[in-house]
Amino acid sequence: MSEKQAGCQFPLDFFESHLPLKPYHTDDLALGLQIRKKAQALKSRYVQQDGPTHKYWFVFDQDRTDAGLHWDHINAPAPNIVAVNPHNGHAHLLYALETPVRTAPDGSLKALKYAAAVENALREKLGADPGYSSLICKNPLHSHWFVKVWETELYTLDWLADYVELSQSQKCESSPVGLGRNCDLFERLRKWAYRAVRQGWPDYDRWFEAVFTRAQAYNTFDNPLHINEVKATAKSVARYTHRKFSPEGFSAWQAKQGAKGGKIGGKISKGGGRKSLGEPWKALGISRATYFRWKKIGHL
Repeated sequence: MSEKQAGCQFPLDFFESHLPLKPYHTDDLALGLQIRKKAQALKSRYVQQDGPTHKYWFVFDQDRTDAGLHWDHINAPAPNIVAVNPHNGHAHLLYALETPVRTAPDGSLKALKYAAAVENALREKLGADPGYSSLICKNPLHSHWFVKVWETELYTLDWLADYVELSQSQKCESSPVGLGRNCDLFERLRKWAYRAVRQGWPDYDRWFEAVFTRAQAYNTFDNPLHINEVKATAKSVARYTHRKFSPEGFSAWQAKQGAKGGKIGGKISKGGGRKSLGEPWKALGISRATYFRWKKIGHL
C-alpha cells in the first residue's frame, strides 16, 4: 500500500513501524519508565518514539487548552499527528521526518546541526515547552488520547524550514535543547577524546569507561539527555578514536606534518619570507612582464 493510498492511517502506521524494538513506556510519568518489547509497550499511554541513534520525529509539547489547533492560527506546518489530553486540551504535536536524523556521532554533524536549528526554530514558533526532553510522547495508538491526523506526507527538513526563520538564536551551541544537546555533547566529547586518547593509549574497555564518565560530566543541560543517549554517544566516540588513533598512527601523522613543514620551509626565500618563484619566463623565452601578463589573462 502506498503512502497516499494509506491516507490518514499512514502516519499512525509509520509511528508503530518505526518504534524502537524495546521502547521505554509508562501509564503514569510519576511512577517512572519501564522497558518492554514493542507489543507490550504500545499498551501504555506514553511510549518512546525514537531510539538513541536515529530521530524519526520532531515532537513538541504544548501546555495550552487549544493545543490541538493552535499551530493553524500561527501559520505553523500541520503536524502529522496530534495527541490531545481530553481533560485539559494539552497536546503533543508529532512531525514525521522523511529522512531520519542520525544522532550517533558517526552521522553527519552538519546535518545534525541543521536539524537542531530547524527543531529549535519550530519549537519557538509553536511556543512549545523547551524543557520537554522528547524521550517519550503521548502514544497516539492509545485510546486515552484524542488523536487527529493532519498531514499525511512525511516532512523534509527543508520543508519544515520554510515555515520558520533560522537565525543566530537557533544555533546548535546556543542554550542547547532538543537535538542541540546531542550536538553540544558530541562536539565537546570528541574534542576531549582526540587529546585524551594519546595519554597512555588505554585498552578499549578502560577507554570506553573514561569516555562515558566524561560524557556524563558534560550532560549538564537544563533538561539532560537520557543516559542511553549519553551512552550511545560515548560508545561511538570511544570506538572511533580507539580504532583510528594509535601510537603508530600518531607518530606517522607527526612525521607527515614535519615533512610538509620542511617542504614549505624550502620554498621560502631568505628575504622577507616570500615564496621563491624562480625565473620560468627565461625557459619560455619571454620577458618577466610578459610572463605575468599572460598568466593573468590565462595564456599560461
